Amino acid sequence: MARILLAVSSHDTLGDTGERTGYSVSEAAHPYNVFTAAGHDVDFVSVKGGEPPAVVFDGEEDDPEITGFLADATVRAKLAATRPASRVRSGDYAAILYVGGHGAMWDFPESADLARISVEIYERGGVVSAVCHGPAGLVNLRLSDGSYLVDGRRVASFTNEEESSLGLVDVMPFLLEERLKERGALHTKKPEYVSHVVQDGRLITGQNPASAAPLAELVVAELKNAAGGSYR
Repeated sequence: MARILLAVSSHDTLGDTGERTGYSVSEAAHPYNVFTAAGHDVDFVSVKGGEPPAVVFDGEEDDPEITGFLADATVRAKLAATRPASRVRSGDYAAILYVGGHGAMWDFPESADLARISVEIYERGGVVSAVCHGPAGLVNLRLSDGSYLVDGRRVASFTNEEESSLGLVDVMPFLLEERLKERGALHTKKPEYVSHVVQDGRLITGQNPASAAPLAELVVAELKNAAGGSYR
């Protein structure tokens, strides 16, 4: 079975609103459960290391997958001491998933170490995936030939309309949909908060929290075809 890396944000401040942010627990929990149910090993990485700031959104408190994830002793131990991206060997992993949550908009794009991990995984034949605000980690991601990974590829992400529905357009450092387009991505979307996942080769992206589990299922399917299942 493969080893999969879940990248979570270390950023905890929602612009100048005075509110806290971080990674979206639902967007980590649902993929984690899909991956482990398929027999894969899952580790966590964050930009700074240590325990990352977590956000559970209204209406998610009673989701049994989320409560089970947060109560799982193995998960809790891993999240309490995530490795910083600078200390992660890409060769240990067959896939990376950039987990969403608004915190990703601040620290994912500027993390050269996360970019290094992803490029090395991708260019070795692995899978790069991202959900909701997680594709913020892709906007500055260049392959070894200097091209943007997303250039000319179909992608999905949290949309302008979804950001507007939260009243956060002016709080974000940039609009994710627009930045991806600037990088040459062929951005696709569905109506607000409808699950939408796009696969373009070994790049797999999802629009919003509802897309997290379906995205993980596509990652699992792609790993069955990758490198003859030789990743460990």
